Amino acid sequence: MTNPPLKGIISYPITPFDAATGEVDLAALGRLTEDLVAAGSHAVAPLGSTGESAYLREDEWDAVCETTLQTVASRVPTLVGVSHWSTEGTIRRARVAARNGATAVMVLPQVYWKLTPAELERHYAAVAAATDLPMMLYNNPGTSGVDLLPQTVVALARRIPNLTMVKESSGDVARFRALRELSDGALSVYNGSNPVALEAFRSGAAGWCTAAPCLVLRWVLELYAAVTRGDDERADAVLAELLPFLRFIVGHGLPRAIKAGLRLQGRAAGSPRTPLLPLPDQETEQLRKMLEHLAEHPLMDGAAAGTA
Repeated sequence: MTNPPLKGIISYPITPFDAATGEVDLAALGRLTEDLVAAGSHAVAPLGSTGESAYLREDEWDAVCETTLQTVASRVPTLVGVSHWSTEGTIRRARVAARNGATAVMVLPQVYWKLTPAELERHYAAVAAATDLPMMLYNNPGTSGVDLLPQTVVALARRIPNLTMVKESSGDVARFRALRELSDGALSVYNGSNPVALEAFRSGAAGWCTAAPCLVLRWVLELYAAVTRGDDERADAVLAELLPFLRFIVGHGLPRAIKAGLRLQGRAAGSPRTPLLPLPDQETEQLRKMLEHLAEHPLMDGAAAGTA
């Protein structure tokens, strides 16, 4: 099966909530999604952990999926996170994504009980069989509590034909090369750990799945541009400036940090949904200084088009 056209900067939008009602703000979602596409994202990936997918009602999930994909309107590829606690729920979401024109779906083993190898295989095989879309396996032990090692992932991919991609978020850079080598290049590998973005690209990652573009897309695009043209000095310089911000948003939780940043930039996003709380004032001030530093940094003079 031919891998789908997912590469480069795969931007993860937040799910905005109305500040007064707490309901999903679809108008704001459309604006934020349009910003990501218009400013140069290579793909858009709604309903990941950044999008607070686990805290949405099913009708809300469907509305976010539909609104995002309609806004993108096939201008760039779309990767929809369809994970649910149950196989049945994951299948339902995958079919909704397919009906709305998603390019591919992403599946995290979002479970309460740790799954056995047989249960993992049955889960992924059932979701894969529900649509004809390519599927990305998402390994994020920090949020799922399950760490899928390269050998396990490759074994699953060999038995599930449309499992063609892996998003690796453990932060272990050696896994990017291991996944490619163990699969004889059949698996496309994507980085989901922001601080190791440059190392991941240099280890063969096809793309970077990240929420950072919501706030600093221009910087993220410039890092990728430097990598693709082989300008190691430029890539190292961009990452050196970007790294404190990347570590901050990961360390303080993506929904909290990204929504605080959007608020600082004057863009409506609301607060995270409980049990999450907004970023505290002291941390928000730290974020403000980081964003101002990046927006004003001379390193971006003449860089690729995008938002500060």
